[in-house]
Amino acid sequence: MIAVTYAGGDRLRIEAHGHVLFTDQPVEDGGEDTAPTPTELFLASLSACVAFYAERFLHRHKLSTEALKVSCAYGWAENPHRVGEVDLTVEAPGITAANPPEVRIRVASGQPVDALVERRS
Repeated sequence: MIAVTYAGGDRLRIEAHGHVLFTDQPVEDGGEDTAPTPTELFLASLSACVAFYAERFLHRHKLSTEALKVSCAYGWAENPHRVGEVDLTVEAPGITAANPPEVRIRVASGQPVDALVERRS
């Protein structure tokens, strides 16, 4: 179970599986900037899911995980204001632009959020 409770100001306390996380808002948006925003935490979670499955892919194919890195860039859409675009980039030995798109897509497949994400080759 995940529980989110009000922690004062714009801070929220998140309890998940015995772990505690917080979110906040930037100072310019009325927060104290003591933690990531909920949107940043959501995108960090998505990135971590991709990194986890990339790590599993690399291990399964006996490739190095030393330089594994997932970067997440995102853009906003309006009316209503929301995340409009997410671009995840996986960098690792054995996962390159020269690989067939099926290999790069397969790294992220199988995640619970996978059905919600449109992949581009």
